[in-house]
Amino acid sequence: MNEEKGLIFDIQGYSVHDGPGCRTLVFLKGCPLDCAWCSNPEGKQYKPEIMYRATKCTHLTQGCERCITACPEGAIQKNSPANGHEEAPPLVLDRTKCQHCRDFDCAAQCYFEALKICGRWYSVSELMRVLKRDQQYWGGNGGVTFSGGEPLMQRRFMQAVLESCHDAYIHTAVETSAYIESGAFIELMRLVQWAFIDIKQMNPEKHKAGTGVSNELILHNIALLGRSGWPGRLVIRMPVIPGFNDDDENILKTAEFLRQLGLVEMNILPFHRLGDSKWSQLGELYPYREFSTTPEEKMAHIQNLFLSQQIACYVGSETPF
Repeated sequence: MNEEKGLIFDIQGYSVHDGPGCRTLVFLKGCPLDCAWCSNPEGKQYKPEIMYRATKCTHLTQGCERCITACPEGAIQKNSPANGHEEAPPLVLDRTKCQHCRDFDCAAQCYFEALKICGRWYSVSELMRVLKRDQQYWGGNGGVTFSGGEPLMQRRFMQAVLESCHDAYIHTAVETSAYIESGAFIELMRLVQWAFIDIKQMNPEKHKAGTGVSNELILHNIALLGRSGWPGRLVIRMPVIPGFNDDDENILKTAEFLRQLGLVEMNILPFHRLGDSKWSQLGELYPYREFSTTPEEKMAHIQNLFLSQQIACYVGSETPF
């Protein structure tokens, strides 16, 4: 019998900010949204990718050309001064030639891991072995949190894993955009005990401009879950993005939406630029690289707006675990 397989780009242990207790985080690849501020851009594409960390490359210091020789498509070339400046990377990748590559021989030949494959296929049983190994470190109220990318996008794999977690008495949480077909969303959520769902912007046009999709399905699914009698715990999250969703009008509309559904918990996350280097490793320029981290005063103001509307509001990692 063939097992379902899922494409995972990272597994992290000992997390205390993404659900109750000590947890293992599983990051699944692929996302239907295209957020310009994304801090995990390596999770966007539903396929393995090459990430290039120029700071680890030994082409200039040791004359290494193993990756250039290994690539059958000629996708890797030496950089030249004409292509940039002093900080230009030693090598340039033509990623259009990597579209159908399955072996990534270049990464296998890179002993210093300047080239690294992002995305590995796991069977359900492989992932469950990892989780059961970690289970001894979780304590009484820990578990696993599935993130991404958009974890629910890999519907069949997630259903099989969640069912296996249920059978193994493993507490499950998801961090999701809720941008999937409503029937599938509710079906999967029945197997989840804790959920973080993002509301990024209440205006559908602004939401589409910033994420590539309208918010209508997202808000519909949140409302559907809120009215379904789902017994799990739901915390709404909002990444505070400068100039996109940090105005008072949007905050108050978000609070009103939550109040109408009887939802009482909001977790606001300050903007940061921690994803900048990962955009560079994917050969892309981070659109928000010139923006500053959200000031504490701004976060306090937004928190007070939610509190004034009877919505419990936690800032950053100050979540009620």
